[in-house]
Amino acid sequence: MNWLLTGGCGFVGANLADALLADGDSVAVLDNLSRRGAAENLSWLRSRHSGNWQFIDADVRDAEAIARVVRHGQPRFIAHLAGQVAMTTSLANPRLDFETNALGTFNVLEAVRLHAPDSAVLYSSTNKVYGSLAGLSYGETSSRYTLVDHPHGLDEALPLDGSSPYGCSKLCAEQYCRDYHRMYGLKTVVFRHSSMYGGRQFATCDQGWIGWFCLQALQAAAAAANPLVISGTGKQVRDVLHARDLVQVYRRAARHIDAIAGQIYNIGGGMANSLSLIELFDLLGRLTGRPMHWQCQPWRAADQKVFVADFRRATAGFGWAPQVEHHQGLAEMLDWSRGLLGSSLRVA
Repeated sequence: MNWLLTGGCGFVGANLADALLADGDSVAVLDNLSRRGAAENLSWLRSRHSGNWQFIDADVRDAEAIARVVRHGQPRFIAHLAGQVAMTTSLANPRLDFETNALGTFNVLEAVRLHAPDSAVLYSSTNKVYGSLAGLSYGETSSRYTLVDHPHGLDEALPLDGSSPYGCSKLCAEQYCRDYHRMYGLKTVVFRHSSMYGGRQFATCDQGWIGWFCLQALQAAAAAANPLVISGTGKQVRDVLHARDLVQVYRRAARHIDAIAGQIYNIGGGMANSLSLIELFDLLGRLTGRPMHWQCQPWRAADQKVFVADFRRATAGFGWAPQVEHHQGLAEMLDWSRGLLGSSLRVA
């Protein structure tokens, strides 16, 4: 196989698999179908592609199953996307979070080391490895917090502080990726992702905030609705990255793998695609024709006031930069969300 995608029926995996298969690549999609929407994404892939790919029902926590897949498939590239991705879930069940993110990644790396040392591993990590970023200097406007000392966003030189079990488990995993390159010569690359959105994302209130608020905006526009309840002031800022740009991260990195092996990159939409919650609500209100209303509650533990990725190192390393402007991407996300609301899948 050319590609093995762990978590291949998730949001990132389904979009990446679809793009690879459209170009004729051989792909194996591995997933345990435990996440909401995974089975729907598998059906969607099956409806669009026949031949040249396979689905493998397996869990990254199962070391023997992962070793068997890697040994038999000898993939050229492994996009390791499987993971527990909600900070709230990590607080409620830290063991599941650790076993999925840290131990699952270790299982993938060991399988490659022992059975397919020429395979490259592209790992999906998170900006949460930087912790709450409480030590940065912030400004404040009427709609957002600002980064006083970082006009281009935050780069990879930030101190690491994986606060929350989620941040700790992802930090552990990415350090294993980097060290397996150093100690064993494996071709590993780590992407510290900021906020991602787009079609095939079955968002919830705990994960996929752009998609979740798109759903809330559409429901509010269709009928009278109670105000949203949000954590924090609404001025917290993230940069948003559309699925099409996200797919290109993995494809471009694969083409330059020999030059960038062992590296870690901050990946996001950058300052031009940054939004606070207040700014997002204003934009969604204008796109749907109905203003959004919200109420504030205390901040979530370890939340960041601002994270905006400085992606210039990725541009220099493998020629990637985001292309989808957030106004266009949000309009497309609303279209996807309209279809989701009209389906039989419950929004919860």
